[in-house]
Amino acid sequence: MASPARIPVAVREQVRRRAHYLCEYCHTSERWQYSAFTMDHIVPLSQGGSSDANNLALACFPCNRRKSDRQEIVDPETRASVRLFHPRQDQWAEHFIWSRDGLSIIGRTAIGRATVEALELNRERARRLRAADQEVGRHPPEGDLLEPSK
Repeated sequence: MASPARIPVAVREQVRRRAHYLCEYCHTSERWQYSAFTMDHIVPLSQGGSSDANNLALACFPCNRRKSDRQEIVDPETRASVRLFHPRQDQWAEHFIWSRDGLSIIGRTAIGRATVEALELNRERARRLRAADQEVGRHPPEGDLLEPSK
């Protein structure tokens, strides 16, 4: 993870606005957190990535830390190697949906399932934050879909 000082403030703000102030992996809102989210290098610098806005994603610290420099992971269902969710190439709603109660992220594709597991998108603290945000009408984020009732 590059030091925030190496990414110009204007670029960081562009990334934040583009992400609607949501972690581009777990969709936690930065607006209600005590500290600013990090800039994730989608393709890590160590693997030839750059610090331009097209290679940056807004990420909460837990997601960024768990992603680290990984780009490929294992789908827990098929055990096949798949690429990690890529916020510039993939649409969140294509790969993820919220559980009926809105507290868990469900992977809809191999990429989604593998990303949910690898980044621990349903870690207990995230679920507690979602429940608290739900109580005050801030969750799920606008436009995100809930799993349909059976």
